Amino acid sequence: MKLKLSTSNVINGGTSIVRRPASEKSNVELVNGLRSNFAASKEASRPSEDADVTLVNGQTTTKSHTIPYTLWTTMENDSLNVPSNDPQATGLAEERSEYDLTVKLFLLPKTLLPNWRRHLQEAMATVLQELSVDSIDLLIVSFPGVTFDADSEDAGGCASNKIQATESELFDAILDVWQEVEKLQVKGVAAKTGIAEFGRERLQEFLPKTSRRPAVNQINVRDACVVPESIMQFAKQEGLELLTHNDCTNILPRGTLRDLLGDGPNGAGVLAGPDSGGNGLRGDLRPEWVVKYTAVVRDRGVIEHKGYFASAELSQGAAS
Repeated sequence: MKLKLSTSNVINGGTSIVRRPASEKSNVELVNGLRSNFAASKEASRPSEDADVTLVNGQTTTKSHTIPYTLWTTMENDSLNVPSNDPQATGLAEERSEYDLTVKLFLLPKTLLPNWRRHLQEAMATVLQELSVDSIDLLIVSFPGVTFDADSEDAGGCASNKIQATESELFDAILDVWQEVEKLQVKGVAAKTGIAEFGRERLQEFLPKTSRRPAVNQINVRDACVVPESIMQFAKQEGLELLTHNDCTNILPRGTLRDLLGDGPNGAGVLAGPDSGGNGLRGDLRPEWVVKYTAVVRDRGVIEHKGYFASAELSQGAAS
C-alpha cells in the first residue's frame, strides 16, 4: 500500500502551523506542516459532540488522537491519502501565468535505484494534479548519496556511503532519472531543470552525458556561506546558475515518518502501536520521495503557495 502525505499550503496554514525563521531547514518545515495538517484534518472530522479543545501556550490540543484514521483519510486506488484531499486547499489562487512555480524532488535513501525514475513520475503527477497545473517553471532533483562539500569541493561532492551502491551504480541511476527529466522538458512540463549538490568533478562527468543540460545547480554550503571559487568559475564557464539552499538531503527519515503516523503522543494514529489492538495499519514503512513546491507571484515576488507532498510504501504484514 502507498501512503500519500500532504502538508497543504504552509504559507496560509492558519494558527496551528508553527512559524519558524526563514532560514529554517526544510525537514523541520515539512514535519511541522504534516503534523499540523494531520491535526487539523482530524479535528475537522470529529463529531461535534465529541469535541474537546483547549489552548495551551497559544497552541490547540485535542483528543483527536482517538479519532479513527479512516474518518480523515481516503483510499484512492492503491493509495491512502493522508489526509483526505481537500479541493479547496489545493490549486493556485490566480492564473498559472501569474506564478513562478518551482518543484524540488528529494529521492530518499534506502530506496531501490531502479525505482527512482518511477518515483519522479509519481511525484510530478502528484504535483500537477494537486495544484491543477500542466507545467512548472523549474524542476530540481536531489539524489541520495550526493552531498556537496564546500570544504572539499574537488572530491566531487560525493557521499555515496549514504546509500548501498557503488559510485558507478549511483551515476547510472542518476542518468536514468535525468532521461525522464529531459522528457518532461521536451513535453513542456518543466521549462527549466536543475540538479542539487553536484560538485565540479561530478558535473564534468555528468554534463557530457546529457542531451538537455540542467540550467541550475543547487548547493548547500552549510555554515560557510561562501561558495568555493572553483565551482563558481566552472558554473560560469558552463552556463550553470548556482543557487544555495538550506535543505536536508534525507528530508524524511524512516523513524521520523513512523513517529508522525504512529500512535504515540505526537502521532496521527494511522499506524498501529504494540498496544493498539486492531486500530491502525501495520507493516514495514519505507519513505520513497518528498517533493517541495513553491509558487511565487511574479509581479510581487511574494511566495503565495508553498507545501510538500510525500510518498511511502507500507508493506503490510511485515515486521516494523
